[in-house]
Amino acid sequence: MSAEATAPGGTGRPLRPGSPGRAVAAAERGATHVADRVVAKIATQAALEALRVLPPGASPPHASVVVHHLMARVRVSLELDYPSDIGGQCAEVRHHVAERVHALAGMEVPEVAVQVERLHSAQTRGAAQGRTQ
Repeated sequence: MSAEATAPGGTGRPLRPGSPGRAVAAAERGATHVADRVVAKIATQAALEALRVLPPGASPPHASVVVHHLMARVRVSLELDYPSDIGGQCAEVRHHVAERVHALAGMEVPEVAVQVERLHSAQTRGAAQGRTQ
């Protein structure tokens, strides 16, 4: 009996590189493609994590992504409380989205554009609640 591994089923054929049970060199491996919509979901979740708390009545963030050659360009639309540190919150979202997309999808993120769709002020919320009661 040979010390060489053979294919299952007793065919006696040796295992090819890349078959189960055998280490494969990086140059022989295939590529993994992560769909744009998957990267967009990662970016959306990362934006939620960065914001920690949404203003009452705010819609959750939404991300759109364009992927080209393992680079993702991300646009995140969100709603924020007012008054607040809008610039600081946007910077935190940009940083966290880029970090999470890189960690989870293995893509470089040279650009994260943050678009503030709406500001929710406590004063406006209070006035609106007074009218509905």
